[in-house]
Amino acid sequence: MRRALANVLTRPAALACLPALSLAVYLIGGDLALVAAAVAMPVLYLLTIGAGQPAASDSMTLRNGLTDSAAFGGLVAERFKQAREGSRSSAIFKIEIDDATEFADRFGQAATDTIVARVGERVFSALREGDAVAQTGDHRFTACLKPVQQLDLELCIQLAGRLQAAIEEPISIDGTSVYLTSSVGFCQHAHVINQSPRAWMEAARTALREAQAHGPNGIRAYSSEMKQRTETRAELRQEVANALESGQIRPWFQPQISTDTGLVTGFEALARWDHPERGMISPADFLPAIEQADMLERLAEVMMHHAFAAVKAWDEAGVNVPQVGVNFAGPELKNPRLIEKVKWELDRFGLTSERLAVEVLETVVARAPDDIITRNINALGELGCRIDLDDFGTGHASIASIRRFSVSRIKIDRSFVLKADRDPDQQRMISAILTMAERLGVETLAEGVETVGEHALLAQLGCDHVQGFGIAKPMPLEDTFEWIAQHTSKLQDVPRILGNRTG
Repeated sequence: MRRALANVLTRPAALACLPALSLAVYLIGGDLALVAAAVAMPVLYLLTIGAGQPAASDSMTLRNGLTDSAAFGGLVAERFKQAREGSRSSAIFKIEIDDATEFADRFGQAATDTIVARVGERVFSALREGDAVAQTGDHRFTACLKPVQQLDLELCIQLAGRLQAAIEEPISIDGTSVYLTSSVGFCQHAHVINQSPRAWMEAARTALREAQAHGPNGIRAYSSEMKQRTETRAELRQEVANALESGQIRPWFQPQISTDTGLVTGFEALARWDHPERGMISPADFLPAIEQADMLERLAEVMMHHAFAAVKAWDEAGVNVPQVGVNFAGPELKNPRLIEKVKWELDRFGLTSERLAVEVLETVVARAPDDIITRNINALGELGCRIDLDDFGTGHASIASIRRFSVSRIKIDRSFVLKADRDPDQQRMISAILTMAERLGVETLAEGVETVGEHALLAQLGCDHVQGFGIAKPMPLEDTFEWIAQHTSKLQDVPRILGNRTG
């Protein structure tokens, strides 16, 4: 009530009415009433000013409700002190949009700014009154909760889930529904009570990195073990060279199947690190270490060698796996001796070139000038290797680029597949991609298929192949034989999902 009255009294319209109000008081009550009103109005204003005017922290608030990022550090320090001295509970949340760097390529910078602004509004709306949130990165927001009596781990996890649910609601950009996911890391004040506001912020940042490593759409709470893992990542940079040479890093294989027949049409080789002491290490942890060690090219060589060995093993076991996909990034594609290396490995295992699918990111193709990258991709196509355009839809590869690089197949990015069975906008986007691919004579594969509904829809729309957790998670070579046998056995009893081929 007090805040509402303050808002009314401090509006310009209310101030404009003061002369008329004074005249009315005088006409009704005379001089005495006018004097009383002159005394009462300032008192009433002073009583409500504390509720209506911004406090120190409110003066930092921007129009969209977010706190000015330049002042946010001071607010965190203030709440750190309040929580410690008042024996209260608080927490800092770090929220970052997943795969946000792809938005500018896909939608343009103006649309990306709109998406980020909407996310900020949703984060603010999902918080309680008194909580503060600021944009602390291009696609990152930080929230500091108002100190309260009770704020346990379960409540923090519930809030993180509420933030993710708010962000997941579709955002309309030029008539297209954009679906987002986010990673959330948080640190409760109790974990750093004897440290500093800076340590509190860094702890939340560590939790966010951990959530991203297990994402997308991950949630992680800070713990002392998490700090140890962060230190471990620094140590990994010193170990990657030995891991590549000793066979600790090798491919696991994720199947790709035909939507028409259900048969396995290939596997994608995905790097995994089985550390002798630490066990399985997430690619999100070791791939940056390999890049920082400038060993991406060596990783590609190791992956190609083991992928060809897997194809040979499948052939010898009488298992029909037509091809294996190996990812090639910028450093490998810039090697002028790449074609020689590929030929040598194919000859070494007695394989024909069409057994290798070279997976190239769309962003690499879109930005590749007429240089060694272009010549290498074209030479691999001329050799007979299949060229797969990976993460299609996240970059600006033109139709001319698809023709220029002799692309055999485009891999539709998972952002288009997500909830496609329930969203007509997603379905229209997929249909447009499939129509274009059909006109160009290029095959299609949808990535990130997680549900039966998505699988069935893609089959109905005419996508040639599917891949994702809904089919199978990546697995070591030795497990592929049993999986293929079980999958083939199921096909004998189950009819096609949809007869999407008409001739």
